[in-house]
Amino acid sequence: MARTHDDTRRFRRQGLRVLVDYSCDGGIHCDYATSISAGGLFIETESDLAFDSSVKLRFRLPSGHELHEIQGRVCWSNDPAEGTAQQAPGFGITFTSNDATNTLARELEDLEL
Repeated sequence: MARTHDDTRRFRRQGLRVLVDYSCDGGIHCDYATSISAGGLFIETESDLAFDSSVKLRFRLPSGHELHEIQGRVCWSNDPAEGTAQQAPGFGITFTSNDATNTLARELEDLEL
């Protein structure tokens, strides 16, 4: 499902390259997130996950203070066949576990200082 929503964001995004382990539909994957915020992230990958799939993510920010384990769901995707130089293939994840995202938000703020 290509992104068709208004691109207004609730949380400030950071262009970080972070290795993410994620599990969905019984499979475990490892790819890079290239954009992250306290509300979600974008995983750059040729893999395709169904819209609204539940995903469990594990990653550590470059500061390395905390191993983040966060639940999320696929909210949009860029199909590899339709990718352009401006849109890398992959999918967007919205975080669904508020307690875990609060910790992530604090660590992201520390990176900005």
